[in-house]
Amino acid sequence: MSTPPEIAYSAQPILSQRIPGAEFELATPSVGPDNPPWGVLAAVITLITSIALLALVPNVFVIPYVAYHYQGGPAPTEAALLANKTFVFLFVTGWVPAHLLTLFLVWAVATKLGTFSAREVFGFSWPRNFGPGKSVGLAISLFIVAIMVTSWSGAQPTDLDQILRSSRAAALMMALIAIATAPLVEEMIYRGILYSALQRVIGRLFAVLIVAATFAGLHVWQYRQNLGAILSISLLSVVLTTIRARTGRLLPCFMIHLVFNGIQSLIIVFEPYLRALYQHWRPPQSPTGALTYLLHFLG
Repeated sequence: MSTPPEIAYSAQPILSQRIPGAEFELATPSVGPDNPPWGVLAAVITLITSIALLALVPNVFVIPYVAYHYQGGPAPTEAALLANKTFVFLFVTGWVPAHLLTLFLVWAVATKLGTFSAREVFGFSWPRNFGPGKSVGLAISLFIVAIMVTSWSGAQPTDLDQILRSSRAAALMMALIAIATAPLVEEMIYRGILYSALQRVIGRLFAVLIVAATFAGLHVWQYRQNLGAILSISLLSVVLTTIRARTGRLLPCFMIHLVFNGIQSLIIVFEPYLRALYQHWRPPQSPTGALTYLLHFLG
């Protein structure tokens, strides 16, 4: 039986659109920062693993030194280890392999071992409304606010301050890590892996709240003696996560984090010279001033 001409004519446009693969392309959105090729479970496992690496690798890194230095004697106490400048330096240096392992883990999860582009899935590109200039300016503004908040609340020494005071080598290593690996690792974990997965499931608002609270909460123990530092890191976390949500890109967050840490690293490097300069030019009976607050912020 032949097909009526009118039916054949009306069916022709539909049949002509059935190009192999066309339906799949239309039904499957492209992979990107807000449509990552990983889920919430993978994101949480990656976060937990990164925390475990940061906790375990530095300890493993110092085992040979401790075994050699304290062989034949009683086991060293925590106070004795923290007073050992070499131990502290090696422990801080152990953060480098921990960060490198974390970066490999993040790359493996995010790109499916190279199947996707890391630049595309994380959004390492500049959005039209938020370029390098805004990122640097906002980072400087956040750092100024952090100094003011810390000075107002009273800068009590923290665990990180003890590391900075341990030796010049430990302080310089910490300054290097703060700009070389820490901003990239933390942004790819929190605003990259974790936020991207959460926002697709629970929406941007709740994803911002959870990620910002998680990032700040994991730093609370480090800064537990200093309320100002806790408030500052909480503000930084909220701002970074909000920018990630508004721009859909990770690059502005990374740049802000890098500049914020970079300023601190520069101050750590030049702090002895700034302190010597302040001591030389300090007016008698005048312990206050901008440089005093800056040095006070550094512990």
